[in-house]
Amino acid sequence: MASTTSDKATPERRAELLQNLTETKNCFAEASKSLSHVPILVAVSKTKPAWMTRACYEEGQRDFGENSDIDLVNKAKKVNLDSLRWHFIGVMKKTEGDDFRRQARMRELTTVSNLHAIQSLTSIEDADIYNSAIPADRKTPLNMLLQVNTSGEVQKSGLQYVDTETEAVDSPLFKLACHIIEHCPKLHFQGLMTIGSQAESLASSERPNQDFETLKKTRDVLEGMLRSNSAFNGRWGDNEKLLLSMGMTADFEAGLRAGSHIVRVGTGIFGARRMK
Repeated sequence: MASTTSDKATPERRAELLQNLTETKNCFAEASKSLSHVPILVAVSKTKPAWMTRACYEEGQRDFGENSDIDLVNKAKKVNLDSLRWHFIGVMKKTEGDDFRRQARMRELTTVSNLHAIQSLTSIEDADIYNSAIPADRKTPLNMLLQVNTSGEVQKSGLQYVDTETEAVDSPLFKLACHIIEHCPKLHFQGLMTIGSQAESLASSERPNQDFETLKKTRDVLEGMLRSNSAFNGRWGDNEKLLLSMGMTADFEAGLRAGSHIVRVGTGIFGARRMK
């Protein structure tokens, strides 16, 4: 389904792109049949040119994601369409001596008027930066999903998952969730996101994906704790249900079967990324 051919805007490449999109949507619809909610397909274009985003938009795709904040900001300027929704799913890593520049990039990201969600938040510090940077004319709070490291892989970003309320009480994950609700009025704690291990992804057609099951358990624990605090009523999730973003090109169908609300598909639609 995915292509590794040139990304020049030729009729052939456009036709291939839209065929990939159609096939992905068909698989998405089939895997979603048993769900009681309407899931969201986020098309992640990564290093691909802006014409591809516009072409998918013209075919009805509305949610798009980027791993790079710089790519997201630049593409948002080139594809400035009101009903398009951007999702930032990458991580702005901290580097020594570069904190000022990093904060400037975070502030610039919040200026994208149709930025719908940041799916990779992991710290109170970053929550405060985003909250203070939100433009005064933004009409709704910016959705925040907290990234959870469900696989325990050290190379992966994300906060530690929790299995019980006892574990969660003093966990960075629960503290961050509470901080957003209590101290960040321009942000909305919407849910949790994970990038599972490759091993679980490859085995997800044969058995339940344990990374997805871990995220669901973490969700259940957090929901129970948040619901027990009446001061938090109506201030988190979607009708007090946390959304789950789990599943990418290789395992998005398994993610949907596991109850995911959001899946993120890049290579399956746009083809292999170009190396910068």
